[in-house]
This record gives sequence, structure tokens and C-alpha cells, in this order.
Amino acid sequence: MMENAILVSHLGKSFGEVKAVRDISFSVTRGEIFGLVGPDGAGKTTIMRMLAGVLQPDEGEIDLDGLDMLKDAENAKLHLSYMPQRFGLYEDLTVSENIFFYGELFSVPRAERISRSRELLEAAGLLPFGKRLAGQLSGGMKQKLGLVCALIHTPRVLLLDEPTTGVDPVSRRDFWAILYNLRESGVTIVLSTAYMDEAERCSRLALLHEGKIRHCDTPSRLKESMPGALISIFSGNPRKTREVVSNQPGVLGVLLMGDRIHVRVDDAATRIPELEKLVSGQGEFEIRIAEPGIEDVFVALLDEREEA
Repeated sequence: MMENAILVSHLGKSFGEVKAVRDISFSVTRGEIFGLVGPDGAGKTTIMRMLAGVLQPDEGEIDLDGLDMLKDAENAKLHLSYMPQRFGLYEDLTVSENIFFYGELFSVPRAERISRSRELLEAAGLLPFGKRLAGQLSGGMKQKLGLVCALIHTPRVLLLDEPTTGVDPVSRRDFWAILYNLRESGVTIVLSTAYMDEAERCSRLALLHEGKIRHCDTPSRLKESMPGALISIFSGNPRKTREVVSNQPGVLGVLLMGDRIHVRVDDAATRIPELEKLVSGQGEFEIRIAEPGIEDVFVALLDEREEA
């Protein structure tokens, strides 16, 4: 049986009359990358702040690495590191000075801090930039420096709140390479994201909507649970094609994806010939069965719940 690094039970939080988090329960096994996925306002940041001990829940319990976060928050914080959306780098300090500062905050011994700092900077591709001011770094480099600072005291649990928002694709790839290496070394990672391609990289996902977990499972099992079948239609006029197919029999949902639309249907074998006839007058087109992504699954599962 795998050991839980985090156990959350019936967590709730309100701000005035707004219920930001409603009866949330989940567990995260040691060495897992667990993703909180959902649109803005779904409750992701509120959950992350409660896990980090910087926001007190109205109800519920949080067990972090065997410690009660609500009763023993200061001890629990020694085992974790929290990187919020806007990490607190000091832009008038150099890369090395920022790392030194965070090492001092967590009382990391000097020899350990120097070796750990070099190891992390090398992994992040920042070793040549030790003397550069943090304010002169690119967005992606700042995020990687924030991660280095968050890891300087070797936490067992890492909390990342939308860590790659606004970061370029290459830096996002490098950032995830670091996360995979951390997971291999036994670090437990909980991250929130609105990027569905990043969600696919997590071990498990909690799909959040309006403060509740609607579904929680591995990306592959979530895809298998999607009702119906997914058809991809390429069209020279995707918006017009979407209008044409949206209200047809057997069509359960339509999602615009660039120059394609994803159409969820009750039965692919029956509906593909029908849709081919409909879109044949729209010019060049291509219809094929598609592999659903997490975005397709999220929309489909929410639609199903709303219908129920």
C-alpha cells in the first residue's frame, strides 16, 4: 500500500457569501505529481494556500507528511515549500543572493547551501547567471529561479500554484523536466494549472469547478470515462461548421480548437456519415475519430453533470 504524503478531508472555505471551496477531500501519495485543474475561480489557489498553511480553512482537516497542518502548521511548513503565482523574488538582488537569502530563511548550513545551490542551478540551466540581477531575467528564468529558491531546503512536499502561467514553451518544457527529476527523487508535488497540456503530465488530476472536485483520477482513466466518442472535423471555416453541426441529432458537445472543431457524439459509426453530408457544402474538410484531451474530457464531464 502506497503511503500518503497529503491527506485532505472535507475542506471548506468561504469569503463572505462566496463559497470558494466546498467539501474537498483527496489524498496524494508520496512521490506523486498531483494536479488541480480548473478555470479561474474554481478554487485552485484557495486550496493551495490552505495546504501551505497561509490560509485557515473554515472546516476540514489537512494531514501533511504525518503532521496536522491546522494544529502544528509551523512544524509542517518545515517539510514543504510553497511557490505562489507571484513568487517573492528580490529583483534588486542577484540570482545567487536570492538563493542565499532563502537558504538563510530555512537555516540551511552554508556548505549544504553552496552544494545544493550549484546542483539546482545546473539542473535549471541558470548556473552561468549567478551574478545577474533577478529583475533582469526573462519570465521563464524567473520562474526557474523561484523553483530553485523553493527547493533550497530540500522539502519533501512542493506546492506550485500555476507555476508556468505566462512562461514561454521552451521554459515550460525545462520547468517540467525539473519536476520529473524531483519526482524521481521522491518529492511529492501538488500543482494547479489552467493549461490542459500540462494536466496530461500529472500522475493524477482533480477536476475542479465552482469550488468542488467533480472528478479525480489518472489522465488516462479520465479519458476513458468520457461519455460518447470524439470526432475531429477540419474545415476552412470552423466557426460556420460549428454552427452547422451543433444542434444535430446525436451531437453531445462541440468545442472549437483552432482550425478544427471537436465534436462529441453518441456513436461515431452512425454520426460520421451524417456529419460528412452536413459539412460537404462548406468546402474542404476532413473528419476522423480523435483521441480526447483533458480539455475535451473536462467539458464533457461538466456538461453531463449539468444535464443530470
